[in-house]
Amino acid sequence: MSSAYLIRLKKEWRDLQKNPVCNCDARPNDDTLLDWSSTIIGPIGTPYENGIFKLKMKFSSGYPFEAPQVRFVTKIFHPNIDSSGGICLDILKDKWTPILNIEKLLLSICSLLNDPNPDDPLVKHAADLYTNDRAEFNKEAKDWTAYYANPDLMDVYKLQK
Repeated sequence: MSSAYLIRLKKEWRDLQKNPVCNCDARPNDDTLLDWSSTIIGPIGTPYENGIFKLKMKFSSGYPFEAPQVRFVTKIFHPNIDSSGGICLDILKDKWTPILNIEKLLLSICSLLNDPNPDDPLVKHAADLYTNDRAEFNKEAKDWTAYYANPDLMDVYKLQK
């Protein structure tokens, strides 16, 4: 017997297969549909460009009335993403509604990579750099992206250090 949240997750999985989100992938890890893995390619024109960022999503039986738990597995230098991968994003907290779905969540996270919110930081150092020294912020974010999120460049980057 399927519960409403499983029906919803199955539908969203089918929708994502038919219409994938640009530069994103999300899929369940097993038949329970409660644990998902996602990949986001860093947006062009950002210091995260070409980075491959892995995320984990956990859904509960309260979905879609409760937001999933989402965290970055890949380390990233960002004002709104902490060292344990926690994300400061309003729709993952008090702004979640059942109208939102996995597609909109992925788009919101991509938008956060494009446009960080230094006014609500999880990482004060990153927020300060973003606000006061954008060139240094971009350099540090690019370095982290090359080191942690770009398998093709990781070895080259490590040799240059």
